[in-house]
Amino acid sequence: MPAERVAEAERWLVLAGEDLRGADAMLARDDVAPRLACFLAQQAAEKAIKARLIRHGIAFPRIHDLLALRALLPAGASAGLDDERLVELSLWATEARYPGDLPDATARNAHRAVQDARTVVAEAQRDIALR
Repeated sequence: MPAERVAEAERWLVLAGEDLRGADAMLARDDVAPRLACFLAQQAAEKAIKARLIRHGIAFPRIHDLLALRALLPAGASAGLDDERLVELSLWATEARYPGDLPDATARNAHRAVQDARTVVAEAQRDIALR
């Protein structure tokens, strides 16, 4: 595997970790809307999956759909979450940024999104460490 590809995957994984830490910091505050932690959690998961795609040399479209991105991973690769959880986490890419049809995010939504993102990031860390 080319060293440049590994280095680029690691860069994406660093950004995923930063988004995850930002989401954690938002959860600790009472004066920050839970939707913001949900958004950063989705971003962390998205970057983690894209890091894995880069590691495997797989091109990906500029989308936020975690289920579609996971489908691009090599056969048998898991993101650590089932389809329903990936779809739910994907929603925060837009629902957390714009008024929409869904109710506002709650603290419970935010905690779940951050935990789900933590799972996806951990899967990516394991995969990329296998180089």
